[in-house]
Amino acid sequence: MIDFSQDYFTLFGLPRRFRFDGDKLDAAFRSLQRDIHPDRYASATEAERRLALQSSARVNEAYRALKDPVSRAQYLLSLQGIDALRETDTAVSPDFLQAQLERRESIAEARAEGDAARLDALLGEARVDITALEVARQDVRELRFLTKVAADIESALADIED
Repeated sequence: MIDFSQDYFTLFGLPRRFRFDGDKLDAAFRSLQRDIHPDRYASATEAERRLALQSSARVNEAYRALKDPVSRAQYLLSLQGIDALRETDTAVSPDFLQAQLERRESIAEARAEGDAARLDALLGEARVDITALEVARQDVRELRFLTKVAADIESALADIED
């Protein structure tokens, strides 16, 4: 049977990252299903049949989650304690999230290879993005202020026209 405490990536023997070999996922899925398929446990005890059925369902669920790129990204985020589907003002685009997952993979690879130059380059890229967001934040504040001014002007015009 399978270890239910394993994350989906570990279950299939895959690295915990957004990009991986899809053929390896398919092969691992077929191998696990072959080993745990409930039909193989038809003559087993009730507990063993139930465990086989639960294991098969878990493997199917894990396969569907990792096969679909959006589901895979959401699952990766959930492993980091981030609920990507939660509706809040802090929601970000899927493209942004994917870019950050890829950035984290690059960081992990550079760290594993001891590539300080690559880490410095990634740090520089992150700092450029931070600066751009700080500028955008200022732009939003100014936009909010100007929108309020425009509303005040419209109200003043309405008062005069009445």
